[in-house]
Amino acid sequence: MSEIAVAAAPHVPVLLDGVMEVLEPGPGKHVVDGTFGAGGYARAFLAAGAQVTAFDRDPSARRFAEGLGDRFRLVEGRFSEMDAELGEGAVDGVALDLGVSSMQLDEADRGFSFMRDGPLDMRMGADGPTAADLVNTAEPSDLSRIFWIYGEERNARRVAAAIVRRRAEQPFSRTLEFAEFVERVQGGRRGAKVHPATRVFQGLRIAVNDELAELEAGLVAAERVLKTDGRLAIVTFHSLEDRIVKAFLTLRAGRTPAGSRHLPPVEAKTAPSFQLLFNGARPPSDAETAANPRARSAKLRAAVRTAAPVWREVA
Repeated sequence: MSEIAVAAAPHVPVLLDGVMEVLEPGPGKHVVDGTFGAGGYARAFLAAGAQVTAFDRDPSARRFAEGLGDRFRLVEGRFSEMDAELGEGAVDGVALDLGVSSMQLDEADRGFSFMRDGPLDMRMGADGPTAADLVNTAEPSDLSRIFWIYGEERNARRVAAAIVRRRAEQPFSRTLEFAEFVERVQGGRRGAKVHPATRVFQGLRIAVNDELAELEAGLVAAERVLKTDGRLAIVTFHSLEDRIVKAFLTLRAGRTPAGSRHLPPVEAKTAPSFQLLFNGARPPSDAETAANPRARSAKLRAAVRTAAPVWREVA
């Protein structure tokens, strides 16, 4: 990796060494960075000599694309659209670094963090309802479902009911205000290592951005866009993402006879479209976790595209 490219990168992305080992970017290779963010992966791929097409639905990500050269192109859109943008069998590698990016967490005005005061927004793109819209207008049962399913929050019903009572008097608009309210409803921190609002914020963020449906569609798009022997590397940060990725790759590798509850049914006896590069998921090293606490929950899964046709989804 060139010294210029490393110096330009705002941060080192999680599990970078593992992703580079999986994708093997180099001259003559075309790689997709499906979650551009601050551009850490893209810079590494470019420094290795690859051509890179990056995707990000966040318009503000474009500022990190300046000066990346003529082997780089940024598409302002969802990674689930990569096949429509590039065509079937067009690339040698796809990298997906899921969840919220470091830059989004660090910018209070984006509303992703319960540690910084900002508008209760949480949108990765520029359109659609905000987290405040959901919190202030959703039915109690819908809020409870968001917190329970997407946030895996055990006290989902209690938190949702408290929110509905409070919003009738005063709507929520700020992140710290909302986080402090959830903390009180949860009974305070009581020495807990994890903030009591963590899972509620996660659930809202996933719902606002429809992240799980985007992931499911993105995996299918990656299957279409990869050439034979093309490689797929996916970094997940929580169990909901990882279960979807695991189910997809396990099924597409021919490891299970039936469909998954996370993914649409498929034809029986379809030839495997992927071969797993290693069993299970690889975590970050102790050294990486010590250097970057945000890496502690990360997992890397990877597979190589076979010559089999794209699987046909069954309605």
